Amino acid sequence: MSELYKKKCADCNPNTPAFDISEIHKYLKKINGWNVESNEEKKFFLFKEFNFKNFEESQNFVNKVGNLAEIEGHHPDIYFGWGYAKIKIYTHAISGLAESDFILASKIDQI
Repeated sequence: MSELYKKKCADCNPNTPAFDISEIHKYLKKINGWNVESNEEKKFFLFKEFNFKNFEESQNFVNKVGNLAEIEGHHPDIYFGWGYAKIKIYTHAISGLAESDFILASKIDQI
């Protein structure tokens, strides 16, 4: 298992280039169970669904993710309901993926 979770998410400059597909695949091997998807504009993002026993467990998880996001200064899209949470991560400033996205995914998995 990678130790990405020990790193700090870095501020992303809008001039920072988004990872290309080969760089994405290199980092994807360092995180567990996340998928790479793309939107209609062919911009890549990380996505993972988590399952829980009930609504309260889902809510507790997303609250922890929210607190982590504030600490890291990197904010994913979070969807949740009874027994599930879905997390979508990308760097808004570059409309794509950078190392910080993989760091945040790794930190979320530590929860």
